[in-house]
Amino acid sequence: MTTPNHVQIAVLDDYQGVALRVADWSALRGRAAVTVFNDHVADPAAVVARLQPFDVVCVMRERTPLTRVILERLPRLRLIASTGAQNASIDLNAARERGVQVVHTGYSSTPAVELTWALILAGARHIVSENASLREGGWQRHVGDDLAGCTLGLLGLGHIGGAVARIGKAFDMSVIAWSQNLAAESAADIGAVRVSKEELFRQADVVSVHLVLSQRTRGLVGAAELSLMKPTARLVNTSRGAIVVEVDLLAALREGKIAGAAIDVFDEVSARMKAPKSDLPAGLIVAPFAVV
Repeated sequence: MTTPNHVQIAVLDDYQGVALRVADWSALRGRAAVTVFNDHVADPAAVVARLQPFDVVCVMRERTPLTRVILERLPRLRLIASTGAQNASIDLNAARERGVQVVHTGYSSTPAVELTWALILAGARHIVSENASLREGGWQRHVGDDLAGCTLGLLGLGHIGGAVARIGKAFDMSVIAWSQNLAAESAADIGAVRVSKEELFRQADVVSVHLVLSQRTRGLVGAAELSLMKPTARLVNTSRGAIVVEVDLLAALREGKIAGAAIDVFDEVSARMKAPKSDLPAGLIVAPFAVV
């Protein structure tokens, strides 16, 4: 039973239904009431209406942006807790001005690294389409592509990109990397070669994105970059959807300019990647494990 004195906590976008079992909430028993929302609300007015009764809002990464427009209409809000080390979708200035504290949980890069390699291997070995073929009464339709001897191109060689690079070396791949601030010495320490952005897209058989979303990286991968890729190359994005221009990626796939792409992130302002299956091009693996 809750009382008016209980702190009211909202957990947003728990569409996998895991929030209450992956963390220990017992310390709040008798002190707070936790309400979990499994659906997603996109309209700012609807977000405000939903959150007005709450003192604390827990957000799953960047699934629901908490903008100035929203925060200014939540006079009761005192705390925002976000999963992960940072959350670009929270207006920190607006929160600070209103005395709303913003805190973050710890973070493990292991899932992102493992998912990246799951998508690379799924693309190279046509796992999704071969599974679909068998389920539809067919048989093997493609010959898989070997990774050994191929070139892995990493956009970003930080904590996650570096771990992806080390696994690439274990697959006997050559590893090249680029980011705005990457030094040749830092790349060499991980066993990679620092190249220009243009050379990375020209040389790589697999391009994998591991950059933080910012004004410098938004739309970084567009038609110009995709046109440099080999027709046999593939793109993987497990970082942020808005780094890749979705309409350009879909066009490149439909026109056969690249062999395939695998993504688990989406641009918030675009619904193109959420189109019916018949509207999505062949060669695209869509794995919405972390839609942002």
